Amino acid sequence: MASISSRRQFLRTAGAGFPAVALAAMMASSDRTVTAAEDRIDPLSPLRERLSAVVPAAKQIIFLFQYGGPSTFDLFDYKPELVKHHGQPIPASLKEQQDKVGGVFRHCKDELMAGPWRWRQYGESGQWVSDLMPETAQHMDKVCQIRSMYSESSNHAPATYLMNTGAILGGKPSLGSWVTYGLGSLNQNLPGYVMLYKVGGLGGSANWSNAFLPAAFQGTQFRHEGDPVLYLQPPEQYRGAQRSTLDLMQTLNRHHAAQRSGFEDLEGRIASYELAYRMQSAAMDIGDLGTETEATQQLYGIHDSNGDKAMFGRMCLLSRRLVEKGVRFVQLYTAVDKLGWDGHSQNEDYHRRNAAQTDQPTAALLADLEQRGLLDSTLVIWAGEFGRTPMMQGDFGRNHNPYGFTVWMAGAGVRGGNAVGATDEFGLRAVEDPHPVKDLHATILTALGVRPDELYFETNGRQERLTGVAESWSVIPGVLS
Repeated sequence: MASISSRRQFLRTAGAGFPAVALAAMMASSDRTVTAAEDRIDPLSPLRERLSAVVPAAKQIIFLFQYGGPSTFDLFDYKPELVKHHGQPIPASLKEQQDKVGGVFRHCKDELMAGPWRWRQYGESGQWVSDLMPETAQHMDKVCQIRSMYSESSNHAPATYLMNTGAILGGKPSLGSWVTYGLGSLNQNLPGYVMLYKVGGLGGSANWSNAFLPAAFQGTQFRHEGDPVLYLQPPEQYRGAQRSTLDLMQTLNRHHAAQRSGFEDLEGRIASYELAYRMQSAAMDIGDLGTETEATQQLYGIHDSNGDKAMFGRMCLLSRRLVEKGVRFVQLYTAVDKLGWDGHSQNEDYHRRNAAQTDQPTAALLADLEQRGLLDSTLVIWAGEFGRTPMMQGDFGRNHNPYGFTVWMAGAGVRGGNAVGATDEFGLRAVEDPHPVKDLHATILTALGVRPDELYFETNGRQERLTGVAESWSVIPGVLS
């Protein structure tokens, strides 16, 4: 590995604003070992679209991250036996598993607890959905449920890291960073990876960090109301002179560079200023939701009296606008506080509140993407960091449960109306076709036309991958068409 100056090291690892992101990425590839994706990255245009190895079903991703750990058998995975045995002691068949899943029994009562929801079947596929999600239920023929996911941690931060980066410890690149590193983006005037949240997952920015990947592939936070990026516009009194000032600076830069031909760093600096200016203009336009029709605004509920629903509706509508403009990867966090779906007590209240916040906007997103022809190329992912226990904890709550939970996907390449895998009859543990999170990531990459083992980055003398050790993953059968 060639030596690296302290200046380049700083620029390579810097995140923050558009100019820093652009310049750091442009200068990042001059002195590193070339790897499978890196040899196709233009250092002066790091987000330029790169073709995948095969024709992809999906081109873009919207990830609806359900922070806090939703109880999926209160939402999408109907468990008649749990309803039947509500209030009864934990059966011997579950108690026998304490040596394998002992942690989830801690602080739980010897009592099964079903939710108070009614369940119905929807669509031609007849998938069951509780009455917490009546709007999303109308789209179940578009959805493939994976009902047998399991995680490696029962704590929020490590489990959230795992779902977002493939590792339970911070310091690894996020899914969005890997995707944009491998494929670039479809719009060179906006970041390739955008984050939308009021409260992100525990562990903070490590959930959307580029880590050791070039800085252009880090998640960029957009706000869901007002200016999408703070401090992106100069003060009003200077706005009229911004373009002329940049033109003068670029003239001087080109004059300086002409006398020093072959210095890629200078060429990268010149290109970065133009990229930052284009991003500045495009980002401001994308956040103007008032240009949408009244019907569309009502569809997403962005003016709803429920402020949390209105907030998430704005996030969902903005995510549609972002993919419509060619942003490769958009991720939304649902939490409006540090708890999200985390119903250790009063699980019913937590789930009613979060379902009311997310149901209509989620359904609107699926309907709007389909109506605009975007669902055919956009993969929508719904997932939390883990599930919850079927036995009661505390005051009608549920404990964390990483041993069996549901995620779903819809859109490009997905076999809609399908459900794969299963937990046991009470929803405690994945027993039919269980899959770790790395298999979910491998399935997502495959939908994008990326071979998981070929998406790697060499650092510290080893090849790092989202999916870990080569050939240690599998694509989840039955999910992709």
